[in-house]
Formats: sequence, structure tokens, C-alpha cells
Amino acid sequence: MKRAALYVRVSTVDQHPETQLSELRQFAAQRGFRIVQEYADHGVSGTKARRPALDKLLADAHRRRFDVVAVWSCDRLARSTKHFLQVLDELNGLGIQFLSQREAIDTDGVLGRAILTIISAIAELERSLIVERVRSGMRRAKLEGRQIGRARLDVDRAQVVQDRRSGMSLTQTAKKHGISRASVCRLVKESNKNFDPVVLASGEDLGQGAQP
Repeated sequence: MKRAALYVRVSTVDQHPETQLSELRQFAAQRGFRIVQEYADHGVSGTKARRPALDKLLADAHRRRFDVVAVWSCDRLARSTKHFLQVLDELNGLGIQFLSQREAIDTDGVLGRAILTIISAIAELERSLIVERVRSGMRRAKLEGRQIGRARLDVDRAQVVQDRRSGMSLTQTAKKHGISRASVCRLVKESNKNFDPVVLASGEDLGQGAQP
């Protein structure tokens, strides 16, 4: 007899997980499973990846405390298709069967595995479409002459570095050239990369002694 774990989730505190649990208990009995543990996230939104009961279920799965995980509906288990597939992949890797009562999904059967393959393909298509939309937007922005990413500083970089190394404070250098303190630090750091390491090791980098 297979050992079964039941997982349920309700989004608000005024809902009760017992409604889902009673149906799942009957479902498990019809399948001939022995229920060894019930996990319930009460008043937990489906958008949250971290849930106390789900985390404990996955931890117990790694301890091989059951052979089957049954849920009332797939949307009770995961917040998104990606998260759903991640959980199923983890269970599958542990050799644990997954069943959903409402969708009639059973990963132990041919049809259930086929459905998961379709879901996975749809998720991959969704990711590809998002990437293509981003790339298309960037191409359009370039054609329209819009800046992509951080704009290049319109400043005399060598002079910024020289002023900083001459003893001018970080704030004074930034104000003089109309840039941020972070930009001054970045320009000096980039310039330091071109210095001879032996010179830097000898302490001849004048920027080290500048006032903050």
C-alpha cells in the first residue's frame, strides 16, 4: 500500500482547508492509499513561493516519508507554471508520484506524463515570447535613437581622474564635473586598472591619500 501525503492551501483565514481535505481523503481511499501526513497552508497567498506547510512537505519528501503527493487542484500547489514545474521536477526526481484530483493528473500514468510535457512546453514558449518581446523593444528603441542601458558620461574622464588624484575631495570632484560621487569612484577605479601593478603596490597611487 502506497503512503500518501495530502497538501491543501486556502488564501484567506476565513476559508477552511477541511473542505479540500475531506475530498482528498475520499480520493486517497478510492485509490487504496494510506494517508501518513496532511499539510495545510491556511491563509497563505498562492503568490508566495515560501509557505510553511509546502516547505515541510518538500523536506519530508527528501526524507522519503511518503510515496505519493495528492492535491485538490494544481493551483493550490504553486504560484505559477514555472514554480509548479519546479515542484513536480523535485518530486519526480525523488520518485514520488503526484496526483491532482480536479485536473485528473497522475504522473504515474502515461496521460499524466504527457500533460506535464505539454505544460512544460507551454512554459518554455512563454519564456521565449517574453525574451523576444524584450529584444524587439530594444531594437525598436535603437531605431528611434533612444538610449539603451546606462548613458555614457559626457565628461573629460582624464581630468576627473587627475583632479581626484591631485587631492581634490570626492564631493568637490563630483560637483566640479557635474557627476555623482559614484561616477567619480568608477572612473578612478577604471583608470587604476591601467596602472602598473608594481606602481600601485609601491603606494604611488595618489588617489589613496585623497580626502573623502
